[in-house]
Amino acid sequence: MRALREREALDYAGFRQRVLAHAARGDRLVSAFGGPDASAPPNRPALHAVFLERDRGLVHFTGRHREGETYHSLTPELPAMHCFEREIHERWGLRVIDHPWLKPIRFGGEHQRTMGAYPFYSLEGKEVHEVGVGPIHAGVIEPGHFRFMCYGETVHHLEIQLGYQHRGAEELVRTAAPRARSALVESVAGDTAVGYTLAYCRAWEALCELAVPPEVEVVRGVALELERIAMHLAGLSGLATDIAFLPGSSTYGRLRTSLINLSMRLCGSRFGRSWFRPGELRFAFGAAHKDDVRTTLAQVRADLVSIDTLFRKSRSVRHRLRTTGTVTTALARELGVVGMAGRASGLACDLRAELRGGAYGAQPIELVVEPDGDCWSRGVLRIREIEHSIAWILRAVDGLPAVEAEPRRARLEPRPDTGVVSLEEGWRGEVLHYVETDAQGHVSQVKLQDPSLRNWFALAQAVRTNAIYDFPICNKSFDLSYCGNDL
Repeated sequence: MRALREREALDYAGFRQRVLAHAARGDRLVSAFGGPDASAPPNRPALHAVFLERDRGLVHFTGRHREGETYHSLTPELPAMHCFEREIHERWGLRVIDHPWLKPIRFGGEHQRTMGAYPFYSLEGKEVHEVGVGPIHAGVIEPGHFRFMCYGETVHHLEIQLGYQHRGAEELVRTAAPRARSALVESVAGDTAVGYTLAYCRAWEALCELAVPPEVEVVRGVALELERIAMHLAGLSGLATDIAFLPGSSTYGRLRTSLINLSMRLCGSRFGRSWFRPGELRFAFGAAHKDDVRTTLAQVRADLVSIDTLFRKSRSVRHRLRTTGTVTTALARELGVVGMAGRASGLACDLRAELRGGAYGAQPIELVVEPDGDCWSRGVLRIREIEHSIAWILRAVDGLPAVEAEPRRARLEPRPDTGVVSLEEGWRGEVLHYVETDAQGHVSQVKLQDPSLRNWFALAQAVRTNAIYDFPICNKSFDLSYCGNDL
């Protein structure tokens, strides 16, 4: 947390130089986004950048427009900036000079009227053909359009058009009544309800200077890891279905049900909703709950031994997943791929290990990395992370005293003129919340970021040179969120 008046003030040129300096030192870019600046023209926003410095934690700085100044793209020198600069262009109308791919990233707001005229990249050639898929799909899936440029069955280029679910989530959260914000945050990406809620809680606890007892942090960690296990099981089930590995499809799906039913018994929601609010635990976690967790995880772990062995040994599984949809370590680093997809490409990007906040400070969790960056690596990474998450939960609840529910009755009073960056490692990757208050302590800006924003372009790269019929496998191996991207 840092008061706005204490934050380093840069102009656009200084902001650009500072970003490149951090990148040159090997610091990891976490986010870049725009914000309102009352002293500048409407299409000249304040620019924010968040980096994770090696062994020093997060650094957050801004750049503000000075009269006569233009903004030159950082993407040619730092490709990981491409999606952020496109989003800033889309949201604030900032002209980003020399950006190689400057068009709205999701066509929200007034841009939705022009979605039909989206400027797709095209390949020339008599034998090159286009295949359009979506936005309506033959299944229970969110809307998105995929435009393939193919030579025969080989994909040479894929462009992904999103924005069909743009709900204005950031503005809804900013303007909502304080007690309604949590419910909105939980629905930003329904499969990451716990991850989003915890990031939101930490932001408000920092703004309001609320201390959270260590035992509550442990329960939060248990909730987050249960969500991770459940969603990894769902992903493995879907991946197995796409390659007709029926034992995996049915068994992983069944085990996911065991996990989400456990969540329902612990907090009343299969998706972990309403479990937490800023500064409070809404459901007690006592001896009976610990026994339920131990019993359920022991049963799941026993069944996983056999199905994981079958998955890894199956020749048909290996044939379909090995070398399919590869994103090399170098490409993943260049694009700024994060979370599960980044770790499957050899990147050690996991906030649980990098920042070790909350329950992970007292009880570290082992970082899992796979080197090859293909669909096989993204599948095996899920299997290994499930193993580590189960082990972590069992260690965490061992010796944990009974934790009583403590609803907070007092009104939250955030510090005025303050900005807070909050991060949580959800099952898909890092979830970011930025909350800023004005001089009266009212919320003046909310920024939400899902890992999918950064990883959709990696999916487009992964499909290149693969057969078009392998796209469903690649898509499921990344398991990205449409609504988390569209916001």
